[in-house]
Amino acid sequence: MRSLTEANLKTLAGARSFERGRGYLDAVSGIEVGDGWIGASVHGTERYEVELTLDGPGGLSGACDCPYGLEGNFCKHLVALGLTALARPESLPRQRKEARERARDLDGWLSARSKDELLALVRELIGEDRQLRRRLELRAASTRGDIASVRARIRELLDIGPFAQYGYVEYADARAYADQAGQAVSAISALTGSGRAADAITLARDAMKLLAQAVESVDDSDGWLGQVGAGLADAHLDACRAARPDQEELARWLIGHALGELDDGLTDIDPLDYEDVLGAEGTAVLRKLAVQAWQANRRGWAEKYLMERLAKAGGDVDAVIAVHAADLAPNGHTHLVIARELDTARRPDEALRWAERGVREAPDLAAVDTALVDHLCDRYAQADRLADAVTLRRDHFGARRALLTYQQLRAAARAADCWPAERERALAVLRADAGQREQGGYGGPVLVDALLDDKDVDAAWQAATETGADDRQWLTLADQARATRPADALGVYLRLARPLTQHTGNAVYERLVSLLLSIRDCHRRLGSPEEFTEYVTALRTAQKRKRNLMRLMAEHGL
Repeated sequence: MRSLTEANLKTLAGARSFERGRGYLDAVSGIEVGDGWIGASVHGTERYEVELTLDGPGGLSGACDCPYGLEGNFCKHLVALGLTALARPESLPRQRKEARERARDLDGWLSARSKDELLALVRELIGEDRQLRRRLELRAASTRGDIASVRARIRELLDIGPFAQYGYVEYADARAYADQAGQAVSAISALTGSGRAADAITLARDAMKLLAQAVESVDDSDGWLGQVGAGLADAHLDACRAARPDQEELARWLIGHALGELDDGLTDIDPLDYEDVLGAEGTAVLRKLAVQAWQANRRGWAEKYLMERLAKAGGDVDAVIAVHAADLAPNGHTHLVIARELDTARRPDEALRWAERGVREAPDLAAVDTALVDHLCDRYAQADRLADAVTLRRDHFGARRALLTYQQLRAAARAADCWPAERERALAVLRADAGQREQGGYGGPVLVDALLDDKDVDAAWQAATETGADDRQWLTLADQARATRPADALGVYLRLARPLTQHTGNAVYERLVSLLLSIRDCHRRLGSPEEFTEYVTALRTAQKRKRNLMRLMAEHGL
């Protein structure tokens, strides 16, 4: 139990989930303590079953059937259980000891029973528990090699009929269906364990198809069937490792699965996991078939992904590049992917050429992947080609006049010690655009933002006055100019406050009070506090029914 500490819970969950878990302490119920584990129910959006494993091989771990937990994460529900257990430092060791004693007593009692007594007990249990009976029936059929019975039983397990209303399994019944479907995985694994791995391969493939058909009629929002699919994938791989099937046949099946040709798409199988089964000969067939499929459909997503995966696994960078180069995106993103692959392969000159080609071949620089522009500018900077970086940033700004591209141009030009000249050129472009606002041009707002970002408040104010600005910009201008231009700032604040008095809501009141504080500061700077008093008195009289506003104003001395 030494691993169950608050620090370990926080490390496993992360700060955010840990803090959220604190809020679920009252939602933990039905705590059960075993020898090495603690289980409970936690009521969140739904009721979730959680279990902490104590002092395992990897230390503290846990499992929860909430959507986040099913992805393998240590969720807030596990944190809540752990913190609840830690709040019981005296009872937990006692409960764990009692669980150990119960397990020992049960084992001793079972060991003392005769064969007939144990058979009677099992018969009693399977008479009461239908699921247990089905599992044992499957185990018996698997052991005696009755493949027809096992196949029929697997079909029953994956049949949605008993759970479906009007041909569809609703969310409330999806968990129960998934629990039943999961028994198919156990049956197939049992076949492998009983020396019938070849049959297990066939049944695993059949089950994958049945599961893919079923998922179309199941609300699997929580991903239960995805877990069943993963179990079938593992069972199939284990069976292949035990049976050592024909390598070429296996390679063809894996290709068909990867390309979605077998109608078993819910099960995610990575062909590379089968390299030890395929051997050199089978792997060669796999690669040959993948190349043929890609050559027949160079733009197919599945074909491209499979080829890229196999090429990377084989360390064939040129093949990876060929896959991407066969379907270049017009915005240059694919060129960036290729450039990064070449950088990783320590081929920087080729990487740079591909990045430059992506920008050069883009039909519209305004639509080019900005990550490609950033990548190329970084490479220029590393190569001390600062002028080239400035040119690219200038062209990109010209195509996409925005505050971000202006800031990026400024950074590049400052690094190259040429910002004053570049700034004048960029501002001239924005001023020229300002007159085209009504025709859909970039207009004054970008110019105002750029000048504000340069801390040139007077020029920004002039641009806002001449070419227009939005309320956000006017507020920023007023805040920055209040100390030197209080009268101008006052006019802005009063204009922005006026429409707020016509609305209700705490968020509106907070914005209004913030403006009132700024208005008061302007009057103080102008030496006219009495005017502000008159303004606030009139406002209070007109807005007196807005109790939350009155309270907020009083809290700020207004």
